[in-house]
Amino acid sequence: SYILLIAFPFFLTLILSFTKFNFLKVRDLAKLGKYISWIGLGNFRDILTDRRFMQSIVNTFVYAFTTVPVSIVVGLVIAYLLNSRIFLKKPLRLAFFIPYISSIVALGAVFKFLFREDGLVNRFLMNVGWITAPLRWTVEPSLSKIPIIFLVIWTSLGYVMIIYMAALQNVPRSLYEAATIDGASSFQQFTKITLPMVSPTTFYLVIVRLIAIFKIFSSVNVFTMGSSITSNTSIVQEIYSSAFSTYAHGYASAQSVVLLLIIILFTAINFAGQKKWVHY
Repeated sequence: SYILLIAFPFFLTLILSFTKFNFLKVRDLAKLGKYISWIGLGNFRDILTDRRFMQSIVNTFVYAFTTVPVSIVVGLVIAYLLNSRIFLKKPLRLAFFIPYISSIVALGAVFKFLFREDGLVNRFLMNVGWITAPLRWTVEPSLSKIPIIFLVIWTSLGYVMIIYMAALQNVPRSLYEAATIDGASSFQQFTKITLPMVSPTTFYLVIVRLIAIFKIFSSVNVFTMGSSITSNTSIVQEIYSSAFSTYAHGYASAQSVVLLLIIILFTAINFAGQKKWVHY
């Protein structure tokens, strides 16, 4: 199953990235070779001059470097609070986790409604005097990433919270008791005990969430589907467009290889830097 589901697609994608290939033109699978043109690094040279794909890389970086830190910080705070003795602990856990397991299409529709010109977000901002006229959140290129970022953060909080709650359960209570006897405040206990003890979990979440955001598709597609705005498209959306809109499967494979290299690069950077802040 590993060879069929992972190894074969990987090597096929790698090979196709050096070719010009349109699967729809194939009439005889026995003569598949004649439909594939070997062009070497041609696809990768085209990527360097493809402004749409380069913009999608920038967009994906924006999503990654805004949503990942916020979701991890907020998720840790929520987990820390819910791990203590508070009222309605279990219902609150469920409330924060439900968005993670809900349909992203349904949640996207809700967020599109909230961020409409006559939506609740504009009404709230106008009522508190922060804006004087409704903002076109889903239309203006300078604003249209904001609803997507909020959607991604909201849908990822549940996962981050659950992982952190599991990590917090493993922090020995004796450490907090000793710190309390020594006169440490709650904030000092959080920064000197909690953060170092859950740092391996934080490292894991940084890796997992970065990979997830680099592969983001549905959350962005909900907002951009049927729209002429291309300033929000993600890398995977561009790969999908190349493969199934223009049917340039060789070019789409090359884009996929670039995405893989980006993921490997950032994963390697995180592994190299973990020694400075992760405590095992």
